[in-house]
Amino acid sequence: MTQTMMVRNLAAVAAITIFSVGLSGCDYWPPALQTQIEQLRSELQTATVEKTQLQNQLASITKVKDDLQVQVDDLSRANRDKSSMINSLQNSLAAAQERLAKSAKAAAPKAGAAKPSAKVTQKASVKKKAPAKATHVR
Repeated sequence: MTQTMMVRNLAAVAAITIFSVGLSGCDYWPPALQTQIEQLRSELQTATVEKTQLQNQLASITKVKDDLQVQVDDLSRANRDKSSMINSLQNSLAAAQERLAKSAKAAAPKAGAAKPSAKVTQKASVKKKAPAKATHVR
């Protein structure tokens, strides 16, 4: 029985030792594993720095995009205003051309009547010049 008690005590001590080592963790890290851990930490720091830089670039690009979108909206609004102004000016021009064409058609018969009166005026002025020459010759 004493041997059984000793085996039991030894098993209990071994179990307690394994349990306490399991709870406290192992402080021994092989050098290759430590090197790998340090490499991963430095890569993590590098990735964190790059992430911060990319976030800053994204913020500035987003700000530029918003500014450009405001400019596009302003230019689109101005384009619509100018297009409506051009359309109204084209309509006014077309109406003015129609009025001009109508007035030219109405003035065409009057112009035919005005030409004979102009000829009469020329004949009258010619008659006036002829006596003046005759007076001058004397």
